[in-house]
Formats: sequence, C-alpha cells, structure tokens
Amino acid sequence: MQILSEQEVLRREKRQQIMDLGIDPYPAAKFDVNVSAEDILKNFERRPNDYGTITIAGRLMSVREMGKASFAEIQDATGRIQVYIARDEICPGEDKTMYNKVFKKLLDRGDFIGIEGFVFKTQVGEISIHAKSLKVLSKSLKPLPAVKITKDEDGNETVHDAFTDPELRYRQRYVDLVVNKGVKETFLKRTKIINAMRSFFNDHGHLEVDTPVLQAIPGGAAASPFVTHHNALDIPLYLRIANELYLKRLIVGGFDGVYEFSRNFRNEGMDRTHNPEFTAVEIYVAYKDYNWMMEFTEQCLEHVAMAANGTTDAKVGDNEISFKAPYRRVTMAEAIMEHTGKDINGKSVEELRVFCDELGIEHDETMGKGKLIDEIFGEKCEGNYIQPTFITDYPVEMSPLCKRHRDNPELTERFELMVNGKEVANAYSELNDPIDQRERFEEQMKLMEAGDDEAMFIDQDFLRALEYGMPPTSGLGIGIDRLVMMLTDNASIQEVLFFPQMRPEKWPVASSEEQWSSIGVEKDLVPVMHKLGFYMVSDLADKAAGKLMNDFIGMKKKLKLKQIPNPSKDLVESWITKAASVAE
Repeated sequence: MQILSEQEVLRREKRQQIMDLGIDPYPAAKFDVNVSAEDILKNFERRPNDYGTITIAGRLMSVREMGKASFAEIQDATGRIQVYIARDEICPGEDKTMYNKVFKKLLDRGDFIGIEGFVFKTQVGEISIHAKSLKVLSKSLKPLPAVKITKDEDGNETVHDAFTDPELRYRQRYVDLVVNKGVKETFLKRTKIINAMRSFFNDHGHLEVDTPVLQAIPGGAAASPFVTHHNALDIPLYLRIANELYLKRLIVGGFDGVYEFSRNFRNEGMDRTHNPEFTAVEIYVAYKDYNWMMEFTEQCLEHVAMAANGTTDAKVGDNEISFKAPYRRVTMAEAIMEHTGKDINGKSVEELRVFCDELGIEHDETMGKGKLIDEIFGEKCEGNYIQPTFITDYPVEMSPLCKRHRDNPELTERFELMVNGKEVANAYSELNDPIDQRERFEEQMKLMEAGDDEAMFIDQDFLRALEYGMPPTSGLGIGIDRLVMMLTDNASIQEVLFFPQMRPEKWPVASSEEQWSSIGVEKDLVPVMHKLGFYMVSDLADKAAGKLMNDFIGMKKKLKLKQIPNPSKDLVESWITKAASVAE
C-alpha cells in the first residue's frame, strides 16, 4: 500500500473536490499553446502588437494573492513568466468558482494550468500576462521541493532550501529538471554537442547507420560484457561493448565513411567518470590513416566546442581548456619516459613487471605486456595532460585491432586524445590484414585463458569479412558523456546522464487497506496511521491505548479530517488486540 505524506493526502482531497465541481483535473482535449515564456520575454518590447492574444501553459510555481486579484508565476519548457489573474476577468459571469474556489483553494505549486490572455507591462516594468481565462490541465499530487532564489542589490543570486542531495536528484531527475536552475541547460547543451558532431560528419559526406546492440560476440574493445539470453533462438547474447566490428563490416561492403552514435554497455566499475551504460560515437573512413584522423578529430572538436559554447575555450573545474586546433602530439613511450623516467621500448613482460614494482603500481600474473603498459600510463601519465593532447604509437600488445606502425612493427598506428587528464577519443589506422588480425585475436584468447576477463573473443565472421578485403581505413571513437562533462564543466558523469545507473530503490512497505480493515481501521483512517509512523498493522501491537487515541485525535485534527469521528478508547484497544494477534 502507498504511504502518503500530509501534503499528498491534502492534494488528493483537492483533486476530488475539483472533480466534484465538474472539472476534469486531467482533461483529454488538446490545449493550443501559441507562445512560450522565453519568446514573450525576449520579443515583447520590440513587437508588442504580436502579443495581443496569447495562450500559454506551464506549471504554477508561485502565487501572491491580493483579494480579487493575484499574481502568479508559471514555468514552461523555456522559463518562467508572471501572470496577473483577476477574479472578474477569468469569471466574467455570476459564477466566481474558478477564481474563489479552484484557483485560490484547490490549485497548488506544481499544478499545470493553461492561460489565455494578453501581454502587458506592470507599473514596476515587469513583462507579464494578463489572464482572460484559466484552465486546469493537470493536478500535481506530490509537492515540489520549495527551492527559492533571491537576488541582492547587485543581482547576485542566493539559493535557499536547494534540492541538492545527489541520491534524490539522480533518482528523481524529473524533479531536478523542474526546480534546479541550470540542469536543463546541461542537457540542452548535450543535444547541441551531438547535433554539431552529426552535422560535421554529414558535411564531410559520411553516412549515419545502425548496428546491433545484441551481439553473439562482444567485440571491438577490451571490456567485460553484460550477458543475456535470447529465448527464441535459445542462445546467449551480449550487450555490445562497442560497435567497431560491425561498422568495419560496412566498409568491407563498400561504404567509404560510416558512423554511429551508440549506447554501449560494459559490466565494470562505476565512479565519477564511468557508467556501465554510456554513449559513444564511432566513425570509419576508407583510404585514410591515423594522421588524417588526428586532423579530422581536432577540427571536429573545435567545431563542436563552438556550437556548444560559442567559443573554443572551456572551463573544466580549475582548468581553462582550449579546443582550438591543432593539438599537441606525444608518443606513448615519450609520455612514459617523461613522467616516470622508464623506457618501455623493447621491454619484456618480466621487465615491465619490475617497472610496475618500482613505480608502486599493482599488477598480477594475468596481465600481459599491453595491460602492464596501460597500467603504467594510466597511473603515472594520463592525469598530466590537461590541454588536448594526442598520445600516439601504442605498443602492438595494447591494440589488437590496430595496424602495425609503418616504421616500427612493435608499435601500432593508434592515438588517444587526452583532455583534462582523461581519455576522450581513441583512433587507429585500422588493421585490415586478415592473417595478422587472426593472430592478434589468438593472442587475446591466450590472455583470456590466463584469466584476463577483458580480453577479446575471436569473431570468426569478422575475420571472414576481412578476408573478402577491407581497404585502408581509419577509425575513431569518442566518448560523448566525457566530452559533454568537459564542455558543460561537470565533474561527474551522473550530471550529464538523464538517468544514471543506481542501486534499486528501497520502497517503504505498508499493510494494505484490507489488512487495516481486518483489525477495524477503516480506509479513511489509514493516512492518519501513516502520519503517526504506523505502516504495518503489526506496528500497533503492544501500544498504550490512551496515548494512541490521543495521538490519533491530534493528528486527525492537524490533517483537518473533520469528517472522521474521533475513535473511542474501546475501539483503539480493539485495534491493538487484533494487531497483536496478527503480529503473532
């Protein structure tokens, strides 16, 4: 049974009173909105004649009653605007119910209303709407957090009673979006970033495609997959960890440039920069290499930064980041030498383990050469690259899908873009030699057999596709969530995901109305019990009848439930006796 607060009980009663007046608090008919708050506030002074008759809708956020007239504030998708509501304007006839009863007594903060009227300026110069009619569009049954913003003489804002608990904000993003200024702007900017990247790819002649989320082989990255089961085919399937191998199949099939914004899933740890479900874009372009892709990437990100913020500069925490091309280029070996003094070139697995010991980096026997180098770089180097920097020429063991370097077969033609100490992009000159690719996959299988749960599976169909021939190709992957974090100055990935992954919510348990009725507590009395802290019938066992009766009467009065008679002591004692038998 649902447990209701005092406010929730009162709002349900108001809902019923609205219905008793013959008004549907959730009407089905459309309400034709022809203007937004933002439109009015931006353009009224320049074009006042355009706003002689308007209809607008939104949440009722505040009311200042002044007898026969009131000022209210409504909030739509674009912002807030003041509304002047006069009794005789919205109720021109004898019946004043809509103002006296509905507006003043039955509407609450958070309810959706529709207003028809005209725009004017108040005596103090505030652009407002003069309401000619008011319509109830949706009755809110839960109260919004009462966040208030005040301004001092200099216009500086102070937030009072802020809705700041991350647990509540992420679980109830719908509330967060309504009451916290700036949250919606983050997500609007996220859409701008994705749209700008999409238009950049399209303008260069590349094709957006869709590839499978459910995959028989979780390929394209070194990561732990989520496993599910396909009932009709009776086979295990994996949620994709990357879309790389399918996109390269399309290059084999004759497309010159393909890309996809994909939801990827990795069954790994969660922290401020990692979520098990995340968004990435991958693009593959035939007849290009990683040098071309570096230039393409920096041009793309410069374009995206301008689209998002109107500048190539971005404030990320305490750092000022410039996304203006070109970006610095540093090889992996140079980076490790610069920050650790260790030369990894030509070193064996055993020598790399000694380096890890000397540097205080944890490692184990399942780690191969590539994983050890990755740990060294991640622990000692990655965080030092604040401005956009391409880390290039990774050891071949770290890049099983990447073409060997044209000048050094121990390296690969790969880069990762580091920004603010984090990887944002990863790109290769793609491996298109099917024999070399098979050997790399087989090396990955040895690592898997040794206990590396992030090693790659062998994808036999992908190998078959390569054997038909894939032209020289460069591929790029960009983590959209991290890029959005940087361009919106958010330190946590949860801030840029509408609904980040969280542990299941624990809902309070309460006895049903039938169970309460079985001990003599009728339906109308249950909210009073909840308010007193008694959610289960068994909670009444062993309670003192006199105290429970007095507490019940006091709470009933506080909730203004005058229609419910006060219980006698004998009735309360019978509740307690029956509750005790249920508890046994």
